[in-house]
Amino acid sequence: MRMKVLFHDSCFDGAASAAVFTRFYRERVRGDAEFAYQGLAHKGGAEELDPALFDGDENAIVDFRYAQNPKLTWWFDHHQSAFQLPGDAESFQADTSGKKFHDPRAKSCTKFLAGIAAARFGFDAAPLQELIHWADIIDGAQFPDAAMAVRLQEPALKLMMVLEANKDPHFIPRLIGELQRATLTEIIELPYVKERLDPLFTAHQKNIELVKQKARIEQGVVFFDIADEAVDNLNKFIAYDLFPSARYTVNVSRGSSRSKVSIGSNPWGKEPRTHDLAKLAEKYGGGGHPVVAAISFKPEELPRARQVAQEIAAALRT
Repeated sequence: MRMKVLFHDSCFDGAASAAVFTRFYRERVRGDAEFAYQGLAHKGGAEELDPALFDGDENAIVDFRYAQNPKLTWWFDHHQSAFQLPGDAESFQADTSGKKFHDPRAKSCTKFLAGIAAARFGFDAAPLQELIHWADIIDGAQFPDAAMAVRLQEPALKLMMVLEANKDPHFIPRLIGELQRATLTEIIELPYVKERLDPLFTAHQKNIELVKQKARIEQGVVFFDIADEAVDNLNKFIAYDLFPSARYTVNVSRGSSRSKVSIGSNPWGKEPRTHDLAKLAEKYGGGGHPVVAAISFKPEELPRARQVAQEIAAALRT
């Protein structure tokens, strides 16, 4: 029996959710299942997930938007913008399988999934508590301060950096196996993980300097455009470390597969958040959470991305 798990790619919470789901499924559903994994990324515009992705005897999506595909067996997500296509919400509400779950109030999909698996299926999540704990801190931005999120000294945060920068489709599926049985300290010492850390940390230091050069704050909104700098992955907390008084950040970036507008609110800010960033992003075809969101465009749509970023920054300044 083949279980296909589709997860939010290049994301600590996505990989952790896949690891928790796998261990839960093997322990409480079928111990003889063979697992296959594939990462999913947000692209320009909302479109149906390729039906070819659902090629398992059972198929699961974790930490990613809903799909109406009849071959989708399990679904766990916590994004406010989980239902992006017409009929998505109605399909979910009509489902009676007892295997599809959504809670936009959850800080992380990992902790949400583990809680459901324990409460409804008798899963013992205790052996994975370190992973669950850090997924909730990272995805919910529940660090004590911006410095911790930018200095990246803890094993979990070093692994976060590796995961967020990953472009190898085979790396995270391999890592998901390690996440089920090893500590995070042990994982970052694995040769195939460790070899990625040093160059990424060097690049991270350069990114801090880049944001220093590019970012400007106006009426509580930090704005920067790094789309021409060949940097498509950036620690989203750098701006808050550099500008503690910021309420929001807006930035534009571009990679090989998309141009992107990222929007965030300062978890440590003294001024309260007054905008729902997911709803703001949804106006342009994006989504996320009330506190952090993003909009993806095709790579060649960079001028449109820049225009949208300016419009959003202006809206946040009001």
